[in-house]
Amino acid sequence: MNEELKENIMGALELVIDPELGVDIVNLGLVYNAEMDDEGNVTITMTLTSMGCPLAGTIVDQVKRALADIPEIKGVEVNIVFNPPWTKEMMSRYAKIALGIR
Repeated sequence: MNEELKENIMGALELVIDPELGVDIVNLGLVYNAEMDDEGNVTITMTLTSMGCPLAGTIVDQVKRALADIPEIKGVEVNIVFNPPWTKEMMSRYAKIALGIR
């Protein structure tokens, strides 16, 4: 996948807001990787802020909807992982400021 397409994917994922925290999943550091195969199927490897996140299904659906408008993408798979575990150090400066974390 070229860099422009990867930027488009990450930009679209910035529209996916974690419903509990009110900050997008990219700035929260929840998205670990985006890969595309030769057929245009994208796999998003991401985590959640906690293993028992009750809104996991909602976030996965939002990820798929956010990427649906990118013409190069034919399908989306969301791979939820918990290794490495998410920590607040993975958040961007923007997310830390928005949540009042130092």
